[in-house]
Amino acid sequence: MSSTDSWRVGDLQLTSRFLLGTAGYPSPQVLADAIAASGTQIVTVGLKRQLAAAGDNGFVDIIRSAMKTHSARLLPNTAGCTTAREAIQLAHMARELYGTPWVKLEVVGDEYTLQPDPVELVEAARHLSKDGFVVFPYCTDDLVTCKRLLDAGCPLLMPWGAPIGSGQGLVNPFALRLLRERLSDVPLIIDAGIGAPSHAAQALEMGFDAVLLNSAVSQASDPVRMAAAFKAAIEAGRTARLAGVMAKQDFAVATTPVTGNPFLIN
Repeated sequence: MSSTDSWRVGDLQLTSRFLLGTAGYPSPQVLADAIAASGTQIVTVGLKRQLAAAGDNGFVDIIRSAMKTHSARLLPNTAGCTTAREAIQLAHMARELYGTPWVKLEVVGDEYTLQPDPVELVEAARHLSKDGFVVFPYCTDDLVTCKRLLDAGCPLLMPWGAPIGSGQGLVNPFALRLLRERLSDVPLIIDAGIGAPSHAAQALEMGFDAVLLNSAVSQASDPVRMAAAFKAAIEAGRTARLAGVMAKQDFAVATTPVTGNPFLIN
């Protein structure tokens, strides 16, 4: 994607619209190669996972190498938190560990769907914003909750396309289009539920600024090739958005004129 079609997160200008998760890859080398193939400038890492595997620094080394080699920025997340207090504590630990004020804020309210808890999420976002964090909130496509998060100080929103890891794609395009229309000046990133490159292309065609995904790449038979496929689909979707996708019609519209004088072929 051309640098003239960049977008911003805070004071950082980005050209890639592909945010990539780092969990569940078959090997550290496959992860490193997938990051390279994706062209991503933002990679996410779960702090709880790192604390559980504190004795193995190989994973962190891979992430830091990718950040240096591919100019990628680290986005720690609070995956696994169920209360605002827990998420706030984990975010502060992430800032100390990784030296970044960026945090992907996850506060799950339902264990089955992994749906965010809107009350705890807004509370955590308010506290973290006051503490100087750049909060990337993982939320549903509910317009009112999204407005509350913006009021709490979030500079952008990350609504889900479908439940995490489900691969269902954009299950409620009406709500997502409404978000894009009503919050036209807010960076919006589809996070969770994307399973195929076509889903990512659809999100960019709808006007979303970027997509974040993990399982669709890490669980593919060939994660590196899938990362490249998503990169191409995201670029195609963005290009289509800029070009202007034709409006849908309820009836046939002839592409060749059927009135006037016919052509005569001798």
